[in-house]
Amino acid sequence: MYCKILFYVHIFAMSRNNITGIMDIENAKAQMKKGVLELCILSILNRQESYPGDIIEEMKASKIILVEGTLYPLLTRLKNAGILTYRWEESTSGPPRKYYKLTPEGEEFLQELLGAWQELVSAVKTVSVKKLN
Repeated sequence: MYCKILFYVHIFAMSRNNITGIMDIENAKAQMKKGVLELCILSILNRQESYPGDIIEEMKASKIILVEGTLYPLLTRLKNAGILTYRWEESTSGPPRKYYKLTPEGEEFLQELLGAWQELVSAVKTVSVKKLN
């Protein structure tokens, strides 16, 4: 249930311009992207453990801009919730790096998020098709 609520709140929480009451499309797009960040990050970590810089690069390649100031607090929150764990690895080009990976609980959580995502995509398609007809 948490997953469904998370997606519905993030995807549909669009703010209005206080002066004119007109929807700000760029803000709406940004809110939609924020709603799927957790799903995207967990999907990346489901494939392989990753360093935060690698996560940022993969998100950027997918046209979802993610900055360290957004990523690190999210990784910390997910680690504290038992969804992620990490290990330190020495680096030849600087300080040691944290490599994050999903815990078994994180794998289950990701599956729930993916199910909620599929339900949401299906619902949006249903509404969109009805609207077009």
